[in-house]
Amino acid sequence: MQEIKLRPATMDDLSALEEFEQGVIQYERPFAPQLKPDPIHYYAIEDLIKNENSCFVVAEVDNKLVASGYASIEESEPTKKERFHAYLGFMYVVPEFRGKGVNGKIVEYLIDWSKKHNLIEIVLELYAENQSALQAYKKIGFHPDLIKMRLNTEEL
Repeated sequence: MQEIKLRPATMDDLSALEEFEQGVIQYERPFAPQLKPDPIHYYAIEDLIKNENSCFVVAEVDNKLVASGYASIEESEPTKKERFHAYLGFMYVVPEFRGKGVNGKIVEYLIDWSKKHNLIEIVLELYAENQSALQAYKKIGFHPDLIKMRLNTEEL
């Protein structure tokens, strides 16, 4: 496999990241029937790139973006031991590079960034039915925590 280069995202990456965002949404649609029809957006991409309390990273292969992810410092619930935690999001890998460890490299980069910011807890969210993501994050060391459940009364 070609060399994977990780670097901070820049505003020059915006158009590719907007495409990645739509890729995330399309990938998640089967798990999320409650989503509005397209077009929708999950992320304030420009803000994440510019925010000093976030680390937005991209992966490149041969000068082409192939993956993304970010960590941001968020305030924890008042009942938690730690006042702040890192939240991971926008984890996306283009289809032809999936299963090749690219997401793992991004997560490792974001874990290192979190440690440098003295963040002990790292949180991410995924759909319970997304078994491939669940297994991938378990392999890295994440474990399921609180499970949010949903009921649509129209389906009864």
